[in-house]
Formats: sequence, C-alpha cells, structure tokens
Amino acid sequence: MSCRPQLGVGWLLAVLAAACTLEGKPLRAGVAKADVTPPAGEHMWGYAERQTPAQGTLDPLYARVLVLEAADERLAWVDLDLGRPFGPEPLRRLRETARKSNQITHLLVQATHTHSGPVVMDAYQNEAPAWEAAAIAKIEKAIDEAAGQLAEVRIGAGYGEAGIGYNRRRINPDGTVTMLWRNPTRIPTSPLDPRVAVLRIDAVDGRPLAILVNHACHPVVLGQNLQYSADFPGVMTRVVEEALGGRPMCFFIQGAPGDINPYARAAKDDGALQLEAAGRSLGAEAARIARSVRTEAEPNATLAVAEDLLTFRRRWDPEKFRKALLADFGSAVLRNYAARVTPELQLPAVTVLLNKRIALMTMPGEPFVDFQTNWRDRCPVPDNFFLGYTNGYFGYFPTIRAAAQGGYGAANSSTWVEVGAGERMVDHAVAKIYEMLGRLTDAPQVLERK
Repeated sequence: MSCRPQLGVGWLLAVLAAACTLEGKPLRAGVAKADVTPPAGEHMWGYAERQTPAQGTLDPLYARVLVLEAADERLAWVDLDLGRPFGPEPLRRLRETARKSNQITHLLVQATHTHSGPVVMDAYQNEAPAWEAAAIAKIEKAIDEAAGQLAEVRIGAGYGEAGIGYNRRRINPDGTVTMLWRNPTRIPTSPLDPRVAVLRIDAVDGRPLAILVNHACHPVVLGQNLQYSADFPGVMTRVVEEALGGRPMCFFIQGAPGDINPYARAAKDDGALQLEAAGRSLGAEAARIARSVRTEAEPNATLAVAEDLLTFRRRWDPEKFRKALLADFGSAVLRNYAARVTPELQLPAVTVLLNKRIALMTMPGEPFVDFQTNWRDRCPVPDNFFLGYTNGYFGYFPTIRAAAQGGYGAANSSTWVEVGAGERMVDHAVAKIYEMLGRLTDAPQVLERK
C-alpha cells in the first residue's frame, strides 16, 4: 500500500494560484481627459509680439491622462494641449496629490507645445491665474478617474512616416543661417525626422484603449491667431479616434521639434483648412500604423523609472542675458525669467523602461530634432520614444553644432542652458536604459588574468 498522500483538486488549485502570484502581475492601464480651456481674455503663448489676449476658442484644449501600473509602480502620464508644462509649484502639487490619492509613484507632465494656448509661467507675483488653478484641479480629478479604471491591458508599438514638417534653419553655403518661418515652395532642408511612432494599448479583449502618437513638429499652423486651439495635434487626435471607431483615446506625444516647422501655415482666413491639411495627414498615417500594431499581454510586467535632476551652468553672462531678454520680451515677461540667470540650473530628466522593451526619455524644453534621432540610434531596446516639453521648461536645446552656427533657438535669448546640455541628457538616458537592463552595474567585473 502506498504511503503517498492523496492530492485533491482544491490543493492543486491552491498551488497553481500561488505559482501565478509568484510569477508577477500583468500591466494595467486607465485613461481619462479633462477640458482645460481657459475663458477668453488670457494672454497667449508663443509669440512675444502678440499682445492682444485670446478672444475665444476655435477648438478645446484638453489634458489627457494615462495611468500605467506594473508590479508596485504607477506612472501617471499627463498630456497637455498647452505651449509648455506648468511651473514647479503646480507640478509639485500634482505629484503630491497623485501620490496621496492614487499611489502614483512617478509623474510625467508633457505639453504638445501648441502656440494657441494660454501663457504658462514659472512663477507668479501673487498667486496662479484662476484658469490654471482650475486646470490643475481638473487634472487631479482626471488622474483619479484614470487610476480608478485600471484594468489589464496589452501593449504594442508600430512605426511609419509623415511629411508635414521641414527644418526651419536653412544653412547657407557660407555657413550662415537663414530662418525659414514659412516654406510654401517646400525648399529642401535638413535634418529631419519624419518618423511617426505609435504606442497602442488595448484591453484584454483587443479593444483599443489608448493610441499615443509620437512625432516632432511645431504646432504653429495658426500663427498669431487670437483663438485657443490645440493646433494640428487636435485634428490629428480626432482623426485617429474616428478612424478606430471612436473607442480609444488618442494622445499627441510631442518629440524634438525645436527646429521643425509645419509646411501648413494659416494665411488670411484659411486657418481651419490648414489645420485640417496637417492634422489629417498625420492622423491618417497614425491611424494606419495603429491598425497594424499587434499588441501583446505581459503577465510579468515591469516598469522601471529614473527621475533625476541634472545640474548645468547657465549659458550666458547674466547681465548680457538680462539685456537680451528685456529687448526680446519686455519687462513684464522678464520677471518670469529671473530664475534663468542663476549660476546653475537643475533640469529634470526622466527615463522609463516598460517591460524591458519600450523606452522613453524626456527633455524639459525644446530639443532640436537631432537629439531624437540620436536617442533612437543608440537606445538598446527596439521601441523607443522621445518626449520634449516634459516636467519643466528651460528653453531651447540646440546641438553643439547648431549653437555654433547661430540662429533662432540656437544662439538667441530663447536658449539659456549651457552648450552641450542636450548631448549630455541623451547620454544620461542611454546609460540609464543600460542600467535598467542590468548591463551596467555598480561593481567592476572580475576578469581572469592570462
């Protein structure tokens, strides 16, 4: 007679459940959005010479929220139809509220960089404008909503190309720079990055939940108009959502467009038509890519996030910088730039690795497009995304070569961080991904001697 105990079905199920618990947890996600359009009367972002406040709304400005959860990490990704992210104090409040209310461990706040949104300041003489306080409260609620809807998801990425933009810095044969603010005849310029990168997130049944479209191009189609608008990203998101049956939420994830303008530019009263031209072109390609993406479940999801502060010197002599700011922007705006003339600047840099195959890097300002392609060429995982205008705003980040050549965004008062900052931030992100993959460690190798 055997002494082996009889194992019942209940015991077997318990063992299987324990094994599943040990294996890990799947990726979970939730989305939400809030209308953050201010009332008419706010001054508008993007053009110092546009002194007349906003007179109305052409299309709404949204804050779209994606919350991702893997294991014990939760990332809230806020995508704003604004010219730049909020200042340090609102970001601190968002981070703290999200942590306390929804156990958010990491926060990305990115702007699409529309030039038809309200002015966003780093600091205020008294208190934040009423529209901004209202927007922050709405975003907090949207994070609550997205976190409250977390469900298991599948994820995948796909790529294509769009030709909506050109490099607005034309390098002449003698090495000087001519700024092509408009390019109606489509004069060839470089460098460019036509890549459209799409991150698709589906429910477990294959229903699309979120489509994130990463591309590099300045949203300046409308120029110095006086109505709030998300510019071409607003049209693009609508086109993608309609193409996929109105089911997913589409995000425009701005890349590195510091030197990239759209061919489509408003002239007289054709702004709406120009928006449709640029937005539909990009949206059609993004929708095509999204349909082709094959999403996959990951039962052992991982989310590694590094949030670092990198120290840089200011670029300019402080007194010469103040004079240039005063000449370019006037005394009212100069007050907001007081922190820019400090001897050192603390720049936030965030690096994300999802499931050991999807990488994100951020820059807190307007990077030139070369940084985006350099990151892609050097990143050690196949799916990678570059996020400009994230978690802060520190002006333009030109390449070292562009800074030496000159021109807008390369050598004027819109740049204030030391030359080489962008290159260092890309190096930092690439090294962080290698660390997250376990290929860079804190201990030297012990090699066998011959």
